This record gives sequence, C-alpha cells and structure tokens, in this order.
Amino acid sequence: MNSLPPTSFWQGKKIRLRAIEPSDWETYFAWNQDDEQSRALYFIPFPQSRASVKQFAEKAAVREPEGDNFRFVIENSEQEVVGDITTHDCDPRIGTFSWGINIKQEYRRRGYASEALLLVMRYYFQELRYQKVTVSIHSFNEASVKLHERLGFQQEGCIRRAVFTRGQYFDELIYGLTKEEFVAKHVSMTL
Repeated sequence: MNSLPPTSFWQGKKIRLRAIEPSDWETYFAWNQDDEQSRALYFIPFPQSRASVKQFAEKAAVREPEGDNFRFVIENSEQEVVGDITTHDCDPRIGTFSWGINIKQEYRRRGYASEALLLVMRYYFQELRYQKVTVSIHSFNEASVKLHERLGFQQEGCIRRAVFTRGQYFDELIYGLTKEEFVAKHVSMTL
C-alpha cells in the first residue's frame, strides 16, 4: 500500500478499498467453499467451477458501475484481500442505499469491516449526497448485528421468517443509519 498517496479517499488506517481485478478469482473461489460464510450473506449456492469464477472476476473487473452500485474489494496493509463490500439498491432520487459486506473468517475482528463501512458511508453521504443507508441482516448473524449497532445503526424492523436455512426459518432484521447520525457519531474521527 505504500505506493498509494496518503491522501487517497479510499485509504484508511488499516485497509484500502479498490475495484475487483481478474486475479481476484482465486479469492472468490475459496470463499465459495465456505458454506457458513455464504449462508450469512444470502444462501448456500450450487458449486461453481473455477472457470465460472474466473469468468465472473474478469467480467466484474471491466463492468461499468450500474448507477452508484459498486463492488469494492477490501485489502489490508499487506495488500491481502480480506473481504469485499457491495453497495446495492442505490436510489439517488430518494438518497438511500444498502450493502452487503463479507470479511474472510481469518481476518474478522480486526477492525477491517468497520473501517470499510465508514469509508463507504463517508463517500455516499459526503460525496454523493445520499441521506440514509438501510441493511438487512439475518437474525442468526450476530456478528453483523453487533457490528452495525456499534456503528450506530438502529433496528427499524423485523421481517419474520424471511430466511430459510439449516432446515428452519429465521427473521430478517432491518437496520438503518441516517447521514445526520453518521456525522454525529463518526465525522470527527479521522479515517
């Protein structure tokens, strides 16, 4: 990371956000082998071939963003890919967006997710004029619930029995944070 100027918007103290590269396919292929990681994000998918994941990474690396929806790769100071965050449901007219975040198991609880989310919020709130982020979290994903609550998110709702996995139904928890709440809690801190 020393090659980046210290003034890069996408550079934090512990991580850097960047676009996906074709060479990232191996990381994504390895993630696809971790069923619990997949389950926490959405569901356990059918197996994917190496060729399929290579093709995904090649296409994602050259794909133009769809509006403000974007996939960020999270890299630590050793330039290791530690996770990714994908913004979606970006509505610039209303000023709302959402995301999904994934941190590799061996890199969790090191502050990478918090810093990545703060960088993304800073960009969407202070550069793109968004006014609120809303996320859906499976009720069994306690680590994600705790992360978002530490960042100041408020639980706004619960959709009962919206997720089916492990042979049972779970709730989908809805959390939100406004721009004003972000500013009050985080803007004085330096990223």
